[in-house]
Amino acid sequence: MSRELPSPPEPLGTEVFDSHCHLDIMVGDRQASSGDPVALAAQAAGSSVAAVVEQARAVGVTRLVTIGYDLRSSRWNAEVARDHPDVYAGVAIHPNEAHAATPEVLAEIEELARQPRVRAVGETGLDFYRDWASRDDQHASFRAHIEIAKRTGKALVIHDRDAHDAVLAVLAEEGAPEVVVFHSYSGDAEMAKKCAEAGYFLSFSGPVTYKNAGYLREAAAVAPVELMLVETDAPYLPPTPHRGKPNAPYLIPLTLRCLAEVKGMAADDLAKAVSRNGEQVFGAW
Repeated sequence: MSRELPSPPEPLGTEVFDSHCHLDIMVGDRQASSGDPVALAAQAAGSSVAAVVEQARAVGVTRLVTIGYDLRSSRWNAEVARDHPDVYAGVAIHPNEAHAATPEVLAEIEELARQPRVRAVGETGLDFYRDWASRDDQHASFRAHIEIAKRTGKALVIHDRDAHDAVLAVLAEEGAPEVVVFHSYSGDAEMAKKCAEAGYFLSFSGPVTYKNAGYLREAAAVAPVELMLVETDAPYLPPTPHRGKPNAPYLIPLTLRCLAEVKGMAADDLAKAVSRNGEQVFGAW
């Protein structure tokens, strides 16, 4: 993992937003003592929330949604959203931390979700790639978050890793909230069609630009424009040509331009559509 930060891309001609990033990891609130190379590299830059926002704004990325993954992270992101008018937050217990989703913790997540600047419950869902939490714990946590999203009227932001069929099944069994977003969409074109039929939003991230990810471009090709979002998942999943470096919201134009090419659209037209979709998902800014 290189600690060299990518150079800024050519600015967009119209505004767009980053539907999913992790500001707390980027600016060092989460300790990198685990040796997480992405966190270490991002934090080595010594940035601040204000600097991340300013850097993104310089290329046309004017708003960010910062996402929680445990209770501490959710508290931090909710506070940042209160203090920064260009930032909204999502709060949740990540499926990899589902063993920590006790009734007391989930009650505080719901309390945070009711704050006006918190616009999403997530990221939650299922992760069958890692075994950091049992599948039983993940299912219980996911179902609890679905109910929190329904009670609070906030968008449900889903983490789905190697669990496509199971995630869709849980949503069908529980009854999906009014707004559902598949964060860093990782399914194929057939799954994209199923999501579109259900009215779920698909948020595409850096991997859609990777040479070996043709299946993601095929999914983007069939995804309705009115259900598409763009994200970084920063500091993770940087777009081509910056693999191996920390990601950041200012790199959104690279992913957006790739998606626009797939859709046969001008990048600025897709940016406008994504921004409209973002207001439908997260509310007016």
